[in-house]
Formats: sequence, C-alpha cells, structure tokens
Amino acid sequence: MDISIFGTGYVGLVTGACLSEVGHNVSCIDIDQQKIDQLNNGNITIYEPNLEEIVSNNIKLGRLKFFNSPEEPLKNSDVIMIAVGTPSDEDGSTDVKYISEVAKTIGQLIDHYKIIVTKSTVPVGTSDNLRTIIQKELDNRGIDIKFSLASNPEFLKEGDAVSDFMKPDRIILGCEDEVTEKTLRDIYSPFCRDRDRCILMDIKSSEFTKYASNAMLATKISFMNDLSRITERVGVDIEKVRIGIGSDTRIGHSFIYPGIGYGGSCFPKDIKALLSTAKDAGYESKILKAVEDVNNAQKRVIVDKILDHFNNEIENLRFGLWGLSFKPKTDDMREAPSKTIIDLLLNQGAKVAAYDPEAIDNARLIYSENPNVEFCNSKEDAIKDSDALIVATEWKVFTFPDFKELKKLLRQPVIFDGRNIFNQEELIRLGFSYYSIGR
Repeated sequence: MDISIFGTGYVGLVTGACLSEVGHNVSCIDIDQQKIDQLNNGNITIYEPNLEEIVSNNIKLGRLKFFNSPEEPLKNSDVIMIAVGTPSDEDGSTDVKYISEVAKTIGQLIDHYKIIVTKSTVPVGTSDNLRTIIQKELDNRGIDIKFSLASNPEFLKEGDAVSDFMKPDRIILGCEDEVTEKTLRDIYSPFCRDRDRCILMDIKSSEFTKYASNAMLATKISFMNDLSRITERVGVDIEKVRIGIGSDTRIGHSFIYPGIGYGGSCFPKDIKALLSTAKDAGYESKILKAVEDVNNAQKRVIVDKILDHFNNEIENLRFGLWGLSFKPKTDDMREAPSKTIIDLLLNQGAKVAAYDPEAIDNARLIYSENPNVEFCNSKEDAIKDSDALIVATEWKVFTFPDFKELKKLLRQPVIFDGRNIFNQEELIRLGFSYYSIGR
C-alpha cells in the first residue's frame, strides 16, 4: 500500500521505516531540507537501536523515500498519516498548530479520496477540527473530494521503538466507517499474523486512550517514588517492597522502579495535556496533579541528599554525572531529570563533569556556553578528581564498575545513586558513603 507520513521525528520515522520493512511503499515528509537530505542518504537524525539499518535497507529497496515537499507523495498515496509534534503550550494545553498546518496542506493538495490518520498525540476532538480545516480548503478550491479520518495513536517506548512497532501488544484504531477500518487492518495485517491485535473504537475514545495510557504509567512511577520518600523515613528498603508488590499479577513489575522521576517527550507533556482537558471540562483531577507534583519534587531528591551530605557547602565542588538522557537506549534529553540536577548544582556554584553513551551531543546544545559543565569521553573521565558520583540514568554500562578503581579516581568516596543500580551493602562495606532512593 502507498502511504504518506507527515513528520520524521521518533513517531514518523519509526512508523515509516517499520511499515516499509513489511512491504508498504512509504513517503515521509518534513519541511527541514537538511534533515531530508540526511535521511535520503541513510543517516538518521535520532538514536534508536536497529532503526538506521531498517531505514538504509528500505531506501535501497525503494520502499522508503523522504520528501521536503508534499505534492508528489500526496498524489501517489491513498493513506496519509500525521506524525508531527504536539508540544505543550504555556498553560499546559496541547499546541496543535503543526497538525493544523498539515491538515490545511492536505486540503489544498489532495485530488482524490484519502484516508487521513492521526498518529500524533492529540486532545479529544482534534479529528473534528481537522475535518473542518480540510473541508474549508476543499470548499475554497471549489471541489468535492471525499475523505475519511481515523485515529491511530502510537505506543512506542524510546529505546525500544522498533521492537514495539514490529511486535505490538495492541493497535488502537479509531475509525468512522468500514472502509477505513478495513484499510487500516490491511496495513497492519503483517503485525497480526498470530493473532488480531487491532482494537476498534470511535475516534474520540482512541484520542483519549493514548493520554490515559501514559497517565496510568506515570502514576505508577510517581506512586513508587512517593512510597520511597516514606520508606527512607521508617527504615524500609523500597527495593524489597518493589519485589513484593510486583509479584502480585494485578500490579506487575513494570514501571514500579523508584528513582529520580520520569522525563521524555510523552509523560510530562501528556499529564499536562490531560490536566488541561479536565480543566476545560470543568473537573479538577487531584490524582493527576499529585502525579505531576510528586515527579517534579522527585527530580530534586538527589540534590537534596547532596546538600545534606556536604552541609550545604558545594560551591566549587566537582560532581561526576553518569547519564544525561531521560532513560537508557536513547539520546533524548527532553524533561530529563539530569537537567534538573545539573541546573540545581550550578545554581549552588558547583561544577559538573558528565558522561552519557549517546546524549552528549544533545547535552552540549543545552550547556555549550556554561564553563562549569564539562562533557567527558568516558565514565572514568567524569569521576576523575570529582568529589562525588551521581547516577542519573541506568545505562547498563554503568551497572558493574570497578569500585576499587572508582574509589581511587574520586576525591571522596561518595555515590548518589538515583536509579538504585548498585548493591548498597557492598558499597558500604567498601567504605563508600552511599545514597540511593528509598533505602
């Protein structure tokens, strides 16, 4: 099937690559010419495991193409997917200007029946607004072209996006007619060979499902972090509690790891958007507000522990920071807890030496003009002559360091473990001052 996709970010690029991998002809559209040139040469602009190989292979096979202009792709495709950004506005609501601009372009260019699918995370009712925009442009052209709308939200985890797409646990389809449903089922049929993973619903329910899913996961994270603040005060090990409650199949082990808060492009933005939706509907969601408040506070926990250990005197101290991305297996620093930690330390006059396997370049864009932030080529360089180590991201490469060597490199044997990746008893035995979360 011939498919056009607006947007070449995480969602658009992964969607385009994976759909071409199963045999569809996919054209991805982006206004950034430099980015398009890079992609046509097989050079992806984000870090995502296995993605570059799939992109390069399908470009060679002629199934995946990238365009700076939408005219040609829209002429040749029957299905249009919209995967542009929907950032938070100043009041926390979702800014839909980019998706609205795409709708306007579609209305100006289509010349035959199209199915228009929203993959971007959008507020309830967005598809209705897109219909109005598209129809207005068609009316301005004085032509009568039928089109259908659908909602097909993505549920991709950064760092595992390719695997999530190729082996989905569910495919949400918000459709308004049988033709659209059948077409989308055909598109996704290669991913449903062993069982039907498609869940059919109306468009508004589909739009809301994405927010509800992310809100539930964010709630689990904030709840565990809230519990960790209690366990520290009553002498309980949150890691033992995690194992105990995770063994309950009604709860499960996913998203119950205590730490220094969630970040990324989805959870913070989507919680704000859902709070805004609730407010517009005349309802105050106390649970969602608590989720957001707990997360914001949790990002400060490590710095509070640092200030307490050093008696609030950290000016000119050097802190080695392991991890910059908001989670492992990505270079994404959007809403990353590491940024909060760095900013708070800098405000206290401290210096930071940071290392991350993938996110260094993105971090440089943020802190390039600050002389008190140093970016290192290895985890060892980051801790050499540092007064303490801070772990902000649980990359596997950080899990089993040589602690005896680490102790020699540090000025002081102090570790602040924001992800509970180290064995507390072992580090205390080795003579470290060790601080973790909820233990």
